[in-house]
Amino acid sequence: MTDDGNPVAIRMLEDVFEVTDRTWRGIGMIPASGWRLSERYREYDAEDRFNVGDIHTEESAICRSGEVLQGLIKPHECAAFGKECTPRNPLGATMVSSEGACAAYYLYRRMQTPVPAPAPAAEEVSSVG
Repeated sequence: MTDDGNPVAIRMLEDVFEVTDRTWRGIGMIPASGWRLSERYREYDAEDRFNVGDIHTEESAICRSGEVLQGLIKPHECAAFGKECTPRNPLGATMVSSEGACAAYYLYRRMQTPVPAPAPAAEEVSSVG
C-alpha cells in the first residue's frame, strides 16, 4: 500500500460514486460531505428511484446532539439528557445508536457527571505560641 492508497479501489469508488452535499442529523447541510451514486449507476439509486430526496425530518428543539457531535458540549450538559431524551425515546442522532455519545453516557456514566472539587480549607493559625 502506498501513501496514495489503493489505485484500483480509488478508481472503482470514483466510477461508482460522486461527491455531493449532505444534510447531517443534528448538524445540518455540509457542502461536499457525502457521496451518491454516479450518473452511470443512477438507475440503482433508491433516492432517485423512489423520489425520496426531498424528505426532511424535523429536529427536536430541545435536543443538542449537533453540539455533542461537534464536541462543543458533553451529553449531560443537554437539558433533555436522561429526561425527555433516553435510548427508549431518543431525540437526536447521538442517542439513537448504542454507539452514540449520549447513549453511551446514559448507559455507562449517567450518574457520574463532573462535580467540582471542594476548595482546600484554609490552614488555621494558632494564636497560642
